[in-house]
Amino acid sequence: MSAKQDGSPRLNTPFRRAMDGVKAVLKQIAFFSLFVNLLMLTSSIYMLQVYDRVLAARSLPTLVYLTLFAGACLATLAALEVVRTRMLVRMGARFDAQLSSQVFAHTLSAGRNGQALRDVDILRGFLSSAQILNLLDAPWIPIYIGLVYLLHPMLGHVALLGAIVLFALGLWNERATRAPLAEAADELAASTRFAEISARNAEAVKAMGMLPGLSTIWRTRHELGLGLQGLASDRGGDISALAKAVRFSLQIAILGVGAWLVIDEQTTAGVMIAASIVMGRGLAPVEAAIGGWRGFVQARQAHGRLLKEFGASAEPAATMALPAPTGRLSFEGVAGAPPDFRKPTVRDLSFTLEAGTCLGITGPSAAGKTSLARLAVGVWRPLVGVVRLDGANIADWSREQVGPHIGYLPQDIELFPGSIAENIARFGDADPMRVVEAAQLAGAHQVILELPQGYDTRIGPGGVNLSGGQRQRIGLARAFYGRPALIVLDEPTSNLDAEGENAVRQAMDTLRAAGHTVIVIAHRPAVLGGTDRLMVVQRGQITNFGPTTEVMPQITRRVVARPAAESGGTGAGHA
Repeated sequence: MSAKQDGSPRLNTPFRRAMDGVKAVLKQIAFFSLFVNLLMLTSSIYMLQVYDRVLAARSLPTLVYLTLFAGACLATLAALEVVRTRMLVRMGARFDAQLSSQVFAHTLSAGRNGQALRDVDILRGFLSSAQILNLLDAPWIPIYIGLVYLLHPMLGHVALLGAIVLFALGLWNERATRAPLAEAADELAASTRFAEISARNAEAVKAMGMLPGLSTIWRTRHELGLGLQGLASDRGGDISALAKAVRFSLQIAILGVGAWLVIDEQTTAGVMIAASIVMGRGLAPVEAAIGGWRGFVQARQAHGRLLKEFGASAEPAATMALPAPTGRLSFEGVAGAPPDFRKPTVRDLSFTLEAGTCLGITGPSAAGKTSLARLAVGVWRPLVGVVRLDGANIADWSREQVGPHIGYLPQDIELFPGSIAENIARFGDADPMRVVEAAQLAGAHQVILELPQGYDTRIGPGGVNLSGGQRQRIGLARAFYGRPALIVLDEPTSNLDAEGENAVRQAMDTLRAAGHTVIVIAHRPAVLGGTDRLMVVQRGQITNFGPTTEVMPQITRRVVARPAAESGGTGAGHA
């Protein structure tokens, strides 16, 4: 249902704008196609005139003028074909320029894999291909058949019958290949995602000899996808071969019928030849479309996925820039879950941190601590409630505006290909002084200087050329870069030694004294002991929250009491 039919406004999304641009160019190409298809009649008209006039009159001047005129028409045709082809190429490039950056940003912000970027490549490739020209030429088929009817009704009947047969083969091809091509695309995409995940864990795979098992899983899905793709290709190839045989048979049929009409003196040899050429030209787009149907189906599937991902939600409206936050953070009845999940992993979160507060968060594994951290920095949007930074809803705050004022160290630290300085500066305009300051605050300065090229050392994919401790220190420096107002550190000392822990404690003290809000998720008392307030999270809810000096002894007593109770129970059992 269109927007006009249901009364709802049409969303002005980047994807729809890019497709609107494609439609505008296609209309211009269709205009050129009008003249291209008219000029395609040059050879048939030339043949008709040569057979019926030049040869009958034996007029050499007429032949010369006809040939010159035909040559000029064919030169114009070639020029228009060049124009159409170049317009297609530039249309594809413009489509990519309009959409690829948006898709890349959405892929990162939504935590998606790279399928959407591959879909943009598939759609751009199709839009730049000759298949589009075949589709634009298809509306001319009735006109070509009508011209054959003008030459002679019997010849027109042959052309019409051929068109019906070829269209039927096209519909058969679509039905026969649609399902296997869709399943093949899903299986091959799943195998690619599996390979990407396996590559990110290459060290564990190699260390524990997991390659054979993982290879079997990948190969099973990959071969299933290839098998389905091969099935679709076989079906499409069979139908394409049949369509080619039908078109050759039609050429023979129209020449045979034309010859009979010539013998019966109902028409001329020129009409016979011209009808054959016109019919062949008219039905060529149908045969070409059948042969290239796989590319069309893949482009249609890519368009559907992109429309579902980017065409159904309105583009965020531009917001007024807000003042730099001071770090006051508040949770107001917040429940949260990962994107696309409706069951909350944390719920009923309500608390406020004034600027300059250092909060420690602890609790058992899978209690919801990391979920709370993701909500605090705004990478997850709450299912219920609001997370506010300096009174503003952090989920609605432009990430480009608020991002520089937030420092975040996730549990799984990902560094990007580039230099260490670029990674610390978040790939923005790197200020050497601020880069060094952040590294010193994280206790990473000396470690970086000992690397082969210091801050200019290039980092491999995922930081494979660095140790876990080095990656964590660089990740900390990235979180500290620019002294953000809000800093959230999830297990910041998991890969650090005692010296690294001490550096984190000193950084916490320095940032707190400077008025920055710091949230630290940890289990080690050595880190939590340096916080102002301490929160205990269990089963997705806050079970204890208050000054660290009050909450820490309670936690310690429970930890000590539990083994004692378990020991007493064991002893009683033996007694």
